[in-house]
Amino acid sequence: MLAVLITDNEILKKIAGGDKNQYRVLVERYQQVIFRTCFGFVHNRDDADDLVQEVFIQAYKAIPGFRHESSFSTWLYRIAVNASLNHVRSNSKNFILRRIDDYFGSGKRDTGELNVIDEEDPESMLIRDEQRAWIKKALDSLPDNQRTAIVLSKYDDLSQKEIAAIMDTSEGAVEALIQRAKANLRKRLSSAINKKSIKP
Repeated sequence: MLAVLITDNEILKKIAGGDKNQYRVLVERYQQVIFRTCFGFVHNRDDADDLVQEVFIQAYKAIPGFRHESSFSTWLYRIAVNASLNHVRSNSKNFILRRIDDYFGSGKRDTGELNVIDEEDPESMLIRDEQRAWIKKALDSLPDNQRTAIVLSKYDDLSQKEIAAIMDTSEGAVEALIQRAKANLRKRLSSAINKKSIKP
């Protein structure tokens, strides 16, 4: 006989009724997706792990004030986004790092690599590190709302409707944020590349 999956709201009711151990079910259910969200902002596994713990602690403490105006998952995503942004603001060494194809859409199959330099000789590795630094700087310069839209879209593969609910805005606004983010990234990266190419 198949087990019936208990809903988030049913779990929240049990927690409100005093069964605090039920919170483990929510942690297990959302731990991986929240990790992906946090990792999308900090791109560091240890920092992302720490943020996941912080997010679930914050959420647990805030459950009594959860008014069910949105789904629990949407509410949890909001906490994760805010915690991640606060971390990035307070730690200048942590930036978002994603492959160019993720943001600009190359139309090629994603292999998990930058696909810029194939060789692993020292010179190529230095060039690759420099290119990554350009991307980090460009991404870090994005306004928080553009950064959030990009991370939720590219890391969590959320729809514009889902992102709109998390960011408390319209789907049209989310689409505009993503397009502006892409345009800003292209502009900043093109500028960095041009400066490099004319450098004596």
